[in-house]
Amino acid sequence: MIPIDFTGKVALVSGVGDNMSFAWYIAKALQAAGAKIVLAVHPRVVNIVESFLTRDVDAPSRLLPHGVPGSLKAEKIYPCDVRFDTMDDVDEETRKDRRYAKFSEYSIQGTIDAVGKEFGAIDILIHSVAFSRDIKKKQLETSRSAYLEALSISAYSLTAMVRAAEPYMANRPGGASVVGLTYLAGDRVVPFYGGGMSAAKAALQIDAKQLAHNVGGKNIRVNLISAGPYASRAAQGITGADELDRFIQYASERSPLPRPITADEVANATVLLCSPLSSAVTGHVLFVDCGYNTMGV
Repeated sequence: MIPIDFTGKVALVSGVGDNMSFAWYIAKALQAAGAKIVLAVHPRVVNIVESFLTRDVDAPSRLLPHGVPGSLKAEKIYPCDVRFDTMDDVDEETRKDRRYAKFSEYSIQGTIDAVGKEFGAIDILIHSVAFSRDIKKKQLETSRSAYLEALSISAYSLTAMVRAAEPYMANRPGGASVVGLTYLAGDRVVPFYGGGMSAAKAALQIDAKQLAHNVGGKNIRVNLISAGPYASRAAQGITGADELDRFIQYASERSPLPRPITADEVANATVLLCSPLSSAVTGHVLFVDCGYNTMGV
């Protein structure tokens, strides 16, 4: 029997914002394998995510994969803004924002401490967070503040989350796993991926390798998945649906496997990296892109 059974494991999934994202599909796949799912989502979208988890119209999107009966269920949803390591870091403007005011805690440290204390441990940590306010701008047009913000949110947050989670992930039975999401733009130029996001993905990739070395002694593995182009709501917001469709078609025609990827394939690869089947895999970037990254032209 293939040893992928996460019964009794706690999976903290960050970055769910809707029911089309990789994070959503990853959460479903982890639950299908038996894990308890805990979500850490941006304070501004807590109500939106709650609605996706409860509305009848969204019921089909909650169905678990691989024929496993049931629907996605979050044991708990925590607000978390990865700009802030602790609540002491929160600026006055954010504190006064009515969308934040109803939450007393939404920092990385506070969120992970709450999860660790309530659930006893964290076995799986999913980092699916990225943002740049200048992403539609060329690198040459990117402001310093937007550039640094992109690195802070999209890259440094992995370091902050692993640091906070280490005590709850250390020496778990069978080991613990951190998986983040990166993109080919961390290695190569993708014209529409601006605003410092390419630099953020490049930073994320070397940071993951550093972190793998830092926490490996505690039997915690850190890996990344570099997914191919996918028509998520976030991606459509960057390029527009028509341009994104053209890019997906372009990549599909040139990939060794001449087709687009699916979100389920990214989720399946994540389950693999979190499972005992990958017990000796750490510090690795796994491409789930139908081989597009191997092509020169």
